[in-house]
Amino acid sequence: MSMMIVGLTGSIGMGKSTAARILRGFGFPVYSADKAVHDVLKKGGAAVAPVARLFPEALKRGGIDRKILGRTVFGCPKKLRQLEKIIHPLLRQAEQGFLQKARKAKAPGAILEIPLLFETGAEKRCDITLCVTAPRAVQKSRVLSRAGMSEEKLRAILKRQMPNAEKIRKANYAIPTGTSLESTEKHLRKLFLKLALLDK
Repeated sequence: MSMMIVGLTGSIGMGKSTAARILRGFGFPVYSADKAVHDVLKKGGAAVAPVARLFPEALKRGGIDRKILGRTVFGCPKKLRQLEKIIHPLLRQAEQGFLQKARKAKAPGAILEIPLLFETGAEKRCDITLCVTAPRAVQKSRVLSRAGMSEEKLRAILKRQMPNAEKIRKANYAIPTGTSLESTEKHLRKLFLKLALLDK
């Protein structure tokens, strides 16, 4: 049986990291696109030199300061595209390496946690896709409780992301995360048993 590639996505504050943590707990290998971005931008990372050439102000102590970088490209589509041209191919490489390792380990399924899964067309590389979702008020309170987050920032992030309703429509399965951790875990367990990726 070949390994199933499961795409996990959802808008900011919808509970992607929580769902990924639960799936890791079930024993599935999880690739985090956010962590991969962090890895290519930290000191010694593959994106440091090319990004520093374009945005020298973001180079700090041998790595790229993501806050400065974020401010530099914020609201400037041209700069954002230049940055994505550097980072996206590196992320694809990291993702392929992760999948190779998961196949070698004979994992029944591997999870690709990608916030912009549909926006970047990454769903084409998945067998099935899951979208985590929570009520708007829950999403807002989760995001605004993060350090350095404001309503304006949240609006700008949501503008770049596909609307939640559209993500749910495109995904094979929607996972509600708005109530409790236990409830989210129950939904995920039920689904992965149905997909025959978990033993009863």
